[in-house]
Amino acid sequence: MKTKIAITSLASISPLGKNPEEIWRNYLSEETLISTQNFDEKAQFVATIPAEIRKEIEDLRKSEIKYKALDETVLLSILVSRQAIKNANWKTGDNFGINIGSSRGATQLFEKHHKEFLETGKTSTLASPTTTLGNISSWVAHDLKNNGPEISHSITCSTALHSVLNAVAWLQSGMATKFLVGGSEAPLTAFTIAQMHALKIYAKDSSNSEQAKQTAEFPCRAFDFTKTKNSMVLGEAASVACLELGENPKALAYIEGIGYATDDIEHNISISDEANCFQKSMKMALQNTNLEEVDAIVMHMPGTLKGDTSEYKAIQKVFTENVPVLTTNKWKVGHTFGASGMLNMELAILMMQHNQFIGVPFAEAQIPRKEIKKVLINAVGFGGNAVSILLSKAF
Repeated sequence: MKTKIAITSLASISPLGKNPEEIWRNYLSEETLISTQNFDEKAQFVATIPAEIRKEIEDLRKSEIKYKALDETVLLSILVSRQAIKNANWKTGDNFGINIGSSRGATQLFEKHHKEFLETGKTSTLASPTTTLGNISSWVAHDLKNNGPEISHSITCSTALHSVLNAVAWLQSGMATKFLVGGSEAPLTAFTIAQMHALKIYAKDSSNSEQAKQTAEFPCRAFDFTKTKNSMVLGEAASVACLELGENPKALAYIEGIGYATDDIEHNISISDEANCFQKSMKMALQNTNLEEVDAIVMHMPGTLKGDTSEYKAIQKVFTENVPVLTTNKWKVGHTFGASGMLNMELAILMMQHNQFIGVPFAEAQIPRKEIKKVLINAVGFGGNAVSILLSKAF
């Protein structure tokens, strides 16, 4: 990278809460935020945002007549975007870019409109414009009265980190000086969960007594290589960051390296045994860095058998004898699809700010470095589209 990119603000809404103090307290706890809820009268493991925040979503929906018909992914994005630009001291109406994506998009609203179509043979007037892929960034731009470019995309579970890649390219090219980036996901519907069960990757109660005990305590067993079954769990979240070019006194952290790669697709959900895509993306992000300087990695690690082991093998291939301490947050907040990479970035920044490693309670113990100055974050989605981003501490 020609110039460092400053992360001058980050805001999120997730099962962890929405303010940094609350989020950090939840990370210090070794309890999961995954619980069970009924979907079509079937109990499922999910991670939900707190009830008091859900009230804020409904208040936003009622605040403007045009917001009444919007999907929850859009409303979540508006809330976190307002907070992010406030924290960064950006002003409504400023000239900055927006790139906020989603893996599933307007899941809840699309299913609602489809159900109405099946029942009546008709759709509502706003069915199409409120479920398009570009819906999130365009509504955030409307809310913030933004004058810059608006970009949306879906690159499955690496969507949020791909928005970072895109913004870095704009900033480095001189086409923009500030960019709002991130991802939003509200996937907790019976249909979406059924799709994950159909792939045989979703967590469910085990008949084995020992496994049942483990599942009850930690339904998602991300970074547990003793598990014998897939254990992915879905969560809901939105998270965005404000990026600015160069050194900045407001910086929370700096982006020092970016990497990306895609595996050859052998199956719709496949990733190679040694995650070749992650090996390539990590090497690209680290090409100007001594590997011994990387203090921690926030892994993608979704809690699936192949997903977890392949990423771990890739890390071992890249770092050989110098593997840093490793962590993931999926065991606590579930897999938030397109928003997950930005939650990884949030955890990395918090660990650097507090100089404290947050591990996985049931994983093998690790010895963290005395100071956490550089953290690598990973994300990958269906099709093996990996992204790795190296963050450094702001002093």
